[in-house]
Amino acid sequence: MRFTETALRGAFIIELELLEDERGAFARSFCREEFKAHGLNPAIAQCNISYNKKKGTLRGMHYQTAPRAEAKTVMCMKGAIYDVIVDLRPDSKTFGQWLSFELTDDNRKMLYIPEGFAHGFQTLEDDSEVLYLMSEFYSLEHAGGVRYNDPWVGIRWPLENPTVSLKDRSYEDFRP
Repeated sequence: MRFTETALRGAFIIELELLEDERGAFARSFCREEFKAHGLNPAIAQCNISYNKKKGTLRGMHYQTAPRAEAKTVMCMKGAIYDVIVDLRPDSKTFGQWLSFELTDDNRKMLYIPEGFAHGFQTLEDDSEVLYLMSEFYSLEHAGGVRYNDPWVGIRWPLENPTVSLKDRSYEDFRP
């Protein structure tokens, strides 16, 4: 695996190193020792899969607060997504800034999102599937969100008129 830190400290793009032959390919998608060597949280409390029927589906922007703050490693297993992270760490030089990445079943890139970030994505293809490795168990009382179109954050999504859940549309304006 190749780890490349993004402009938002602590968030990494992870590229798989494929071993290919006539049968296809093999790659390691997680190694606790390599995560630790790069300063990443190697804990995995649960794995989640998101299946998305339609192009334009938008999920997010989600996070959990302490003591249940979570790190996530996200990979698009089928289709393509426009993946977005927002730095919500008040003491960070990049507080409030966001970055986007295209994760696809072709590029096989993963995104490591540290604690203190909001995360969400918009599907770029029908039938997109996303795998999440979570460092912490889901906790309703610690779950929060930033509305996908919050004016303070100003995320530019690639597709107009997204399909968004009522919960994700209902987050109030973020107040830093």
